[in-house]
Amino acid sequence: MSTHQGRGAENILSQIAIKEGQYVLGNMYFTTTRYHQEKNGAKFIDIIREEAHNAAIEVPFKGDIDVQKLKAVIADKGAENIAYICLAVTVNLAGGQPVSMANMRAVSEVAREHGIKVFYDATRCVENAFYIKEQEEGYADKSIQEIVLETFSYADGCTMSGKKDCLVNIGGFLCMNDDDLFEQSKELVVVYEGMPSYGGMAGRDMEAMAIGLRESIQYEYIEHRVKQVRYLGEKLKEAGVPIVMPVGGHAVFLDARRFCPHLTQDQLPAQSLAASIYVEAGVRAMERGIVSAGRDVNTGKNHCPQLETVRLTIPRRVYTYAHMDVVAEGIIRLYKKREEIKGLQFVYEPKQLRFFTARFEYI
Repeated sequence: MSTHQGRGAENILSQIAIKEGQYVLGNMYFTTTRYHQEKNGAKFIDIIREEAHNAAIEVPFKGDIDVQKLKAVIADKGAENIAYICLAVTVNLAGGQPVSMANMRAVSEVAREHGIKVFYDATRCVENAFYIKEQEEGYADKSIQEIVLETFSYADGCTMSGKKDCLVNIGGFLCMNDDDLFEQSKELVVVYEGMPSYGGMAGRDMEAMAIGLRESIQYEYIEHRVKQVRYLGEKLKEAGVPIVMPVGGHAVFLDARRFCPHLTQDQLPAQSLAASIYVEAGVRAMERGIVSAGRDVNTGKNHCPQLETVRLTIPRRVYTYAHMDVVAEGIIRLYKKREEIKGLQFVYEPKQLRFFTARFEYI
């Protein structure tokens, strides 16, 4: 079912699948996703593998769920108190890290054993499929389409933001196998999005998304996309710029903790670094640290993630390798005078999803 964006799908799923006081388990939070889950009464529990919280560790499939953590939380909280498992492919906040097919299969087996549903954040499922084809045993000769189809065989549904692997400027969708949940979602899509037949999307955008889905699973497209990102990552790495390893498929993530070791976390190092990059190089980046993490809904205290990163997201089918050279040159130039980067503080902090519209000043 179509929605105007991925967060429209997240909103509907959270309302129909969560009961007050339940838990949602996942491989690291995503900002809008966790907001909708918490708004509807759930508490998010991160069960990603421990290596994902360390930017410098380079291991394959760093986005995998820790299956032992999953089993432990089920035993502790009770399966009836778990709304669903939210599995992101790939994991944005971890640095665009992929999830292995073996892990998806294992998570599905545990979930079905306990009667728990698994919903994917499938925003970059094609990107994830490329990693499986490239790095997982038994998949080298499989097509991207075959890998994507197997991926979804282990899920009960998904949310999708069309602006990524669907190759469109706007739109998203919500999918599920449960007929009762689907009927409930059809009712809510009328409230928030539009009629079930279009869900807030114009007809031309729906047609573009259908075409984009077909084009995105072409191997030549996704190979070029991932390798262009790696090109930028390698240039920065060679110059000594600290980045999240391994390089993700849609973005290079700078490690702001190592880039700005003179700034404490409450001085918002990733936000300050993103601002400094824009001033120095004219490159618009995205903070993925304490500002994005927001505040605990019960205590009001800041969430303090282990990762403080700046995301250099590469738009699909827009930039050349020469553009990557310009980006790298500007960031390397800034890294050489990194001690001049000042900390920031809020001058305006929205209560909801503050990282979108907050304003800052130098301390």
